[in-house]
Amino acid sequence: NAALAHYRPSNGSSRTLSAREMYLFDTGGQYLDGTTDITRTVHWGEPTPFQKEAYTRVLMGNIDLSHLVFPSNTAGRMVESFARRALWDVGLNYGHGTGHGIGNFLSVHEWPVGFQSNNVPLEAGMFTSIEPGYYQDGEFGIRIEDVALVVEAQTEKPFLTFEVVSLVPYDRNLIDLSLLSPEQIRYLNSYYERIRAHVGPELRRQQLEEAHAWLQENTEP
Repeated sequence: NAALAHYRPSNGSSRTLSAREMYLFDTGGQYLDGTTDITRTVHWGEPTPFQKEAYTRVLMGNIDLSHLVFPSNTAGRMVESFARRALWDVGLNYGHGTGHGIGNFLSVHEWPVGFQSNNVPLEAGMFTSIEPGYYQDGEFGIRIEDVALVVEAQTEKPFLTFEVVSLVPYDRNLIDLSLLSPEQIRYLNSYYERIRAHVGPELRRQQLEEAHAWLQENTEP
């Protein structure tokens, strides 16, 4: 049912999970110290070559926008196409926004931050989601969503970039490494190192050894 980007479950449309198809889970919660909104797509069996390519191109778009460096006072709509470029290269696209503002223990979709034409320019301190996707009617849906903080870039003049604060591995089973650039692979490895450094000790503190072993396996270089 994830082929419908904004699917809502009902008794008539619910389905049994299967290892033979892709599964998209859009997760989140509101806590006293913040709000989360994270989407991951997985396949527990053997994905088709097209499923792997589509997923990888969505991931490429997520990476390209997440580590983009851009001038201060830039509107989100001016950089939104970086999340779509890898899909556009092969004639694919998605029919929803690339991201939205996220409140601190407030609204999960918080106006006026985002990447649409009527959103305000990005400023340091803003939180936004970055969530490219791809949806094949009647077959499968892909979305990779992270929460990112707008921060000052390490540049001589005042530029901005994003710091991804969602620390959840991507599905290795769906990544076609041959499509990724060396720079995108370096980004992934750096991201996985951050996940290990921040999440690993917390899992150990809670004595969640099975989860810790899973994390180590899924954050290998």
